[in-house]
Amino acid sequence: MIRINNNWEFTEQWSERFRDGDGDAVNVRLPHTVRLSPLHYATPADYEMISGYRRILDLPSDLKGKRIFIQMDGAAHIAELFVNGEKASEHRCGYTAFRTEITDKVSFGKENRIAVRLDSTENKSIPPFGFVIDYLTFGGLYRDCWLDIRNKTYLEEPYVTTLGLSTAEVECPVNGEADHLVKRVSILTEKGDSIISVEISASREKVTLPVPDAIPWDLDNPIRYQCVIELLDDDGDLLDQVSVKFGFRTMEFRNGSFFLNDKEVFIRGLNRHQCYPYVGYAVPEALQREDARILKEELQVNAVRTSHYPQSHYFLDECDRLGLLVFTELPGWQHIGDEDWKKQACENVREMVLQYRQHPSIFLWGVRINESMDDDTFYEETNRIAHELDPTRCTSGVRYIENSHLLEDVYSYNDFSHNGPNAGAKKKKDVMKEDAPLLISEANGHMFPTKAWDPWEKRQEHALRHARVLNAAMADGDHVGCYQWCMFDYPTHQDFGSGDRICYHGVMDYFRNPKSAAFFYASQGEGYPVLEVTSPMDIGDYAAGMIGDVTCFTNADEVRLYKNDKYVATFKADGKFKALPHGPVTINDTVGNLLISEEGYPADKANLLRKCLLSMKDKGLAGLSASDKARLGYAMLRYGLTFEDGVRLYGIYLGNWGGAATQWRFDGIKDDQVVSSITKAPANTLHLEVKVSHTDLSEGDVYDMAAVRIRLLDEFNNVACYAPIPITAQVDGPAEIIGPSTFTLEGGMGGTFIRTTGESGTFTLVLSSDQTEDLKLNFKVSK
Repeated sequence: MIRINNNWEFTEQWSERFRDGDGDAVNVRLPHTVRLSPLHYATPADYEMISGYRRILDLPSDLKGKRIFIQMDGAAHIAELFVNGEKASEHRCGYTAFRTEITDKVSFGKENRIAVRLDSTENKSIPPFGFVIDYLTFGGLYRDCWLDIRNKTYLEEPYVTTLGLSTAEVECPVNGEADHLVKRVSILTEKGDSIISVEISASREKVTLPVPDAIPWDLDNPIRYQCVIELLDDDGDLLDQVSVKFGFRTMEFRNGSFFLNDKEVFIRGLNRHQCYPYVGYAVPEALQREDARILKEELQVNAVRTSHYPQSHYFLDECDRLGLLVFTELPGWQHIGDEDWKKQACENVREMVLQYRQHPSIFLWGVRINESMDDDTFYEETNRIAHELDPTRCTSGVRYIENSHLLEDVYSYNDFSHNGPNAGAKKKKDVMKEDAPLLISEANGHMFPTKAWDPWEKRQEHALRHARVLNAAMADGDHVGCYQWCMFDYPTHQDFGSGDRICYHGVMDYFRNPKSAAFFYASQGEGYPVLEVTSPMDIGDYAAGMIGDVTCFTNADEVRLYKNDKYVATFKADGKFKALPHGPVTINDTVGNLLISEEGYPADKANLLRKCLLSMKDKGLAGLSASDKARLGYAMLRYGLTFEDGVRLYGIYLGNWGGAATQWRFDGIKDDQVVSSITKAPANTLHLEVKVSHTDLSEGDVYDMAAVRIRLLDEFNNVACYAPIPITAQVDGPAEIIGPSTFTLEGGMGGTFIRTTGESGTFTLVLSSDQTEDLKLNFKVSK
């Protein structure tokens, strides 16, 4: 297929005049959003319109006799396709692709005009619309557009299923006259080395191929193979060729657990929306893949739910490549419409399964409108469609009600029961009646919205709530997995967000910068050393200046604490989180060994005074219990301590007053080696840290776009969350900044996007502020 993303014209006001080539328009490239949205206070009014896209399509005379197709991967939300003024098709879903044959509507050797009337209003006649929705749905031709030129007889899209771990069944029908033609079906390694090849009659739709030495696709080693199907004539000449990547794997729910390749796997993931600051849904391939990388490599989860609609094939392909389990579902949010609406939803299920079933990462089809009420007739049909089109995968459907009718294979439940002090998750017996697999599909989220600039205690509690829910789900033996809400903050309708209409539900901010909760997820993996200290360790951040309990998230074996380079104590994972691979570590003793090493006290004296000091830290002098006071009195009497002695010890080991500023160091220890270290101390200088999705950009039939994540750090590389300083971004060369060129960091974090403009070359991005040195990043654009 030929990508035709360039040379489009766009108008915010559709008219027949525009369709026919007249009227004002602006030049645009796909993926395209109908209008840029602000970072804060975005509204549906930003994208609700009936807009128009048009493009000239040149088809040389030598293509006469070929079959011509147009495919649009994402048109939000009702698209009417016109060819030379004549309506060719209509598609009523913004989240699946549609393909239209235009052979009889085009002229060869002449210009042809393609036009799209795009309704991006929240039209109540189609899902997900009809009632309230907790996300913005944006608008535009926001994915790729393709021109497909085929022979009169051609190969349809292939579908490969794996029967066990060593047999592949290949389905690839022929469209057109197939008599006397042959299909050659080959399986190759991903590098292209041939494993097996057979020839069959072209009229035969399926063939089974043994691959006895196949390497399974799994989460740690996601090996894929390539199936190539060739259509040959009597002379062996090639008429057509298609290919698809697939993986050998088995997926099964049994005995209340999920098994991948007969190995039990607990599904540990997050929910993901497909939106981005300013551009909504409209980003190219690189950024779709980047989100999958962030989930797998930075957050170290093993699964993602594409809430609440099918998402980009580039994102799914990267999940295939990296090894992420995907739960994908039909578009919708709570509301079920009339019979025509339901028919469209059933068509959405059909399109979703047919278009996405080749991805080995997908293990579960969501065939129920998210958080909707029971509707047995409707959901019997959605289940039937999914199982008929793909008998290899289970179905599920996300609900927030207990004991709803289970027509799917897996009971997915949004468990928002945890509110801090209570249990992390509900018991299976309280959620469902059937003896079927139970999956938490959402948790936390709106129960505890947390901004990047919230006080550290709230950001810590946000992370701990995610830890409690996941621990509870892993511990009880009743859950097959847990997806929590959600990967990053996102804009929403006025009914659900904060005052700026943003849901601050993410473990990352909208630009994909990590909050404390992100480090909790990262700490559950082994991919790289993780250590996050949730507190700034400054007495001014604490009531009465008393540093309380501090949480560390780490995948190290233990954390060693030092005060001004003097060893304090060693801490291990909290025993309350035994089910987690790596439980949070609570730092609850900032006195530790110091009374021995610094005061020279013997162990018994030091231990008694340490307990007295820690009681003061936890409760304050006025809150000491009778037993605390008795212990304090006994210590003073036994060791002859004066009031002045007490004040001195209190000031040094609790108040941290006077003298040089206190410096705390936390060392993550694994196998008795320091693998990570964090220092907390008053900052004197600031600098910018930037993480760029990629600096080698490409130009051609689609633009490229790089995400630039920015954090303001102190000299110890801690986020300077109290400095909402303005940042100015400038580029010189074949690129442009998307969004404002001056923006303010929020909680010490922010970001921007760089987009290519059609030319090759090099350019520099300069980020500057009045409190940091300029930071310069070099990029290269190749054609």
